[in-house]
Amino acid sequence: MGLSTIILAAGQGTRMRSALPKVLQPLAGRPLLGHVLDCAAALSSDDVCVVYGHGGDAVRKAFEDDGLRWVLQAEQLGTGHAVQQAMPDTPDENRVLVLFGDVPLLTTATCERLVEETPQDDVAVLTVDLDDPTGYGRIIREGGSVNCIVEEKDAGPEEKAVCEINTGVLVCPADKLRGWLADLGNDNAQGEYYLTDVIAMAVNDGVTVHGVKADSWTEVMGINDKKQLAEAERALQARLVDELMAHGVGFADPARVDIRGSLTCGKDVFIDINAVFEGDVELGDGVTIESNNLVRESSLGAGTVVHSNCHIEGATTGNDCEIGPFARLRPGAELANNVKIGNFVEVKKSTVADGSKVNHLTYIGDAEIGKGVNVGAGTITCNYDGANKHKTTISDGAFIGSGVELVAPVKVGVNATIGAGATITKEVGDEELAIERSRQKAVPGWQRPTKKGS
Repeated sequence: MGLSTIILAAGQGTRMRSALPKVLQPLAGRPLLGHVLDCAAALSSDDVCVVYGHGGDAVRKAFEDDGLRWVLQAEQLGTGHAVQQAMPDTPDENRVLVLFGDVPLLTTATCERLVEETPQDDVAVLTVDLDDPTGYGRIIREGGSVNCIVEEKDAGPEEKAVCEINTGVLVCPADKLRGWLADLGNDNAQGEYYLTDVIAMAVNDGVTVHGVKADSWTEVMGINDKKQLAEAERALQARLVDELMAHGVGFADPARVDIRGSLTCGKDVFIDINAVFEGDVELGDGVTIESNNLVRESSLGAGTVVHSNCHIEGATTGNDCEIGPFARLRPGAELANNVKIGNFVEVKKSTVADGSKVNHLTYIGDAEIGKGVNVGAGTITCNYDGANKHKTTISDGAFIGSGVELVAPVKVGVNATIGAGATITKEVGDEELAIERSRQKAVPGWQRPTKKGS
């Protein structure tokens, strides 16, 4: 029996007070719906259907390459009505798992329990225990099985004392669900078709309804406004950091780190406060990330140290590099082993070979720097002529003095030396010294200008 996962994602999300559809609100760098789709994919669902509505074009565009089945709920007439829209193309022989696009923290493990621990012909609902269940539908059991779900407004004192509540997530045979949905009514205060009414129908038909408890409320919390979104962000970040610490990663303060993508770490990695990781980031053994750093879509080799206040994007380093403080590596920056990139240095689309140093106040763009090169403070590779980018090549062992402008395209030879303050426009050969500066003059007794009337 296959599994069809139906994800309800049609809500407007008015409480978000945002032009962005609710299910596209970002959580750990990804849309809410993206987290739910990850869960569905991990379950090996052979049919994933997203029921969309408000902001539908934007929602579909965000996931257009994911091979999903899309169904429009033109009018939001309740959860039961939403599932009805997805049923025509849902195979009768499958089981249906209903998830919600605004419940992003539900784990694959919990969904697996819900599906695998439920006999194929039975129904199961995901529940959770709350210290204060006020406002939620109560799970009423009889002999261990779920007998009914009683909404808050309909609950008596004994039922209100029940702390187990309904999350809305359920699994059900498709053929049975199709029949129950067809019989749903909307005779209620909201005039909507509620999916929860299916539970009473199942019990009336003699179908066993199981209640499977989630481990925590955090896992099943829905996101309806920016406050809840922020709470979910911290909960997810805590989960991600806990997983990394379980694998030996050290954190100065686990609460002051943000992972907005995938962070893979080797042994003995240490991460200081206020570090942000975006996209796919890989840190080799012994990497140290000091405070206030952003690392995006980059790979840092073993033993590398990133000092405070650096911005690293689309870069790779070899082993034992030193970066910063206040350095910027832009896309295409490739550092070999034992490279030093110092304070207020920017590197873009350039390679820097083993043992080279670019220590201070320097811009390196569209350049190839060889081994053992020293680039002095205030050096600029002038790579852009206003229309095209050009390459600078600095060969092994070269020494570039301070305040040098290298006007590309240009090449500096092996073990060549460039004197401080030079503007280099022509090739410098191997072992050559290149000096280009105006003659210094001294004017004895020169008087500074003074303000008129003083």
